[in-house]
Amino acid sequence: MADDLAEEYQQYLTRFDAALGAIEVGAFAKHKGKLIKKLDFEEFGAKSKEYLELASHYFESVDRGDTINDVVVKLIREHAATLVLPSPV
Repeated sequence: MADDLAEEYQQYLTRFDAALGAIEVGAFAKHKGKLIKKLDFEEFGAKSKEYLELASHYFESVDRGDTINDVVVKLIREHAATLVLPSPV
């Protein structure tokens, strides 16, 4: 699992550099109208876990036909932007 996270982090760094330019870890750049910090490995692991949990709850809610709160959608989009991922919603 640690190897998977390390690989995901490398993919994140590649996405970040391609989308926002090569800046130092810990520095900020503007992405999709938001100021995004280039995360270190530990920060990435925590944000990635939060994002996956949020997205999982969102899709489970959609599958059940629940009403989706706009705040949840906003959180998912913010996490996706932080991880330089396309928003799934």
